[in-house]
Amino acid sequence: MLYGNVLTPEGWRLGELHWQAGRITRLVGEPVEPATNDHPRILPGFIDLHVHGGGGADAMEGGAALETLARTHARFGTTSLLATTMTAPDVEIRRVLGEIDAYLRAPAVDAARVLGVHLEGPYINPGKLGAQPAHARSGVIEEVDALCALAPIRLVTLAPELSGHLALICHLTARGIRVQLGHTLGSYEEGVAALEHGACGFTHLFNAMTGLHHRKPGMVGAALAHADYAELIPDLLHVHPGAIRAALRCIPRLYAVTDSTAAAGMPDGDYRLGEQTVTKCLGGVRLPDGTLAGSTLTMDQALRNLVGLGLSLAEASDRLSRFPADFLGLPERGRLAEGAPADLVVLDPRLNLQAVFVEGRAIEGEPPCP
Repeated sequence: MLYGNVLTPEGWRLGELHWQAGRITRLVGEPVEPATNDHPRILPGFIDLHVHGGGGADAMEGGAALETLARTHARFGTTSLLATTMTAPDVEIRRVLGEIDAYLRAPAVDAARVLGVHLEGPYINPGKLGAQPAHARSGVIEEVDALCALAPIRLVTLAPELSGHLALICHLTARGIRVQLGHTLGSYEEGVAALEHGACGFTHLFNAMTGLHHRKPGMVGAALAHADYAELIPDLLHVHPGAIRAALRCIPRLYAVTDSTAAAGMPDGDYRLGEQTVTKCLGGVRLPDGTLAGSTLTMDQALRNLVGLGLSLAEASDRLSRFPADFLGLPERGRLAEGAPADLVVLDPRLNLQAVFVEGRAIEGEPPCP
């Protein structure tokens, strides 16, 4: 049982939150404005749909690395995540999908729940790789189906302008797999066409896509004009605060991701990102040529950054929990209500993380270095 300011789907309540066998059983309390007291703030656990690594481990390593990254992010308040792959040769993607599937059959205790896979590439534009290795190619339905048979792929990032990708979007959508547009040189018109064929989001909005120009609105323009959902990295390095504010006004269910690498939760130094070496320094992660290569962001810091931009705590929470859950079609996650998993974070009035629970189990240990 916990007592404090509990963020429920109906608003804040000052009272008690009870759970049993990993699910919330009772929530009692009166409406409250948290600013009127110093009791803890109790929020839904964070859901990160774009995680490449953490704690020195990279998802493409598979095996024990998956446990390490899941444990690391849990200590920063992430209670559910998608293990995110990198563009790589087919044999490497198949190997890591098999290892992710094996991990999902026997997941670690005291770790964030891995909900499945975010396949970021290889079906991206080779002219907009960002930090992705140079193994981009067009997707073929039969090949994608073979990958889906290896592990539960929940989300695919692709470039819609590549040959055959509108048909691929339709196929993935019919299978219940979410499609985001990213690492793309596509035009505004190609972005709109992809949305009409079933794509429903944008990967790290603004980054690795054609920008907004008043006569060539680009993929960013398609997102701002038409998207209901999009992910964004609110580390205040990938996207300027002014651009974040513009996206918040335009995209109703804009949600936060970390795009975190093995460097998350670790000191400055060199780390792996897929087949490449990246360097953590000055709060970011970069390739040797200076290209941003994922982030060191954690979800608790993402929450504080959004509140610092002027969002209320409740709205910031929605963008770290409820909206990503809804995007994946998981209506019982990302909210504190009777019957929902007891995934929650406890914050002090200054929004410092005090405790994390995954399905009712307390995550032990202090967070590593940010």
